[in-house]
Amino acid sequence: MSDTGTDNRPRTGRVAGQVKFLVCVDGSPPSKVATHYACRRAKNTSGRVALLHVVQPVAFRQWSGVEEMMREERRGEAEALLNDIAADVNAWAGVMPELMVREGRIGDEILGAVDDDPTIDLLCVGSNPAEGRGKLVSFLAGHLASRLTIPLVVIPGTLTDETIINIT
Repeated sequence: MSDTGTDNRPRTGRVAGQVKFLVCVDGSPPSKVATHYACRRAKNTSGRVALLHVVQPVAFRQWSGVEEMMREERRGEAEALLNDIAADVNAWAGVMPELMVREGRIGDEILGAVDDDPTIDLLCVGSNPAEGRGKLVSFLAGHLASRLTIPLVVIPGTLTDETIINIT
């Protein structure tokens, strides 16, 4: 089995036994559960954690100055969110995570993050069982599965801290 990215380049930079988890976060309870899961796994395997937040493009096109101000505001909010979650990562895993903010369509940006960083080993996303298969999980499983070159780990957002500790 080959160890390549979507463009068939070898995925380099990996350390045997040290897994890097990419967690998609949006501040929702399921993404917090996914983050906690990834942190526990990283802590127990001397792994690393990267957090990704995707900012949807600004749909305001009437005045470019207003559009740019809105874009900067959303990016600032994303950075603040990631910094808050980074404090949780430090508490749970004892490490500071890598923080990524990308702007664009969420599926494309997730794939881009994976393609741009060959050290990422697992993609973790939280799901809300009350919604059935959520939009992101459906999109990743349906449209991106053939392009995703690393395992996708879907974490039920209803897992308790105790359950996460017991399964990791």
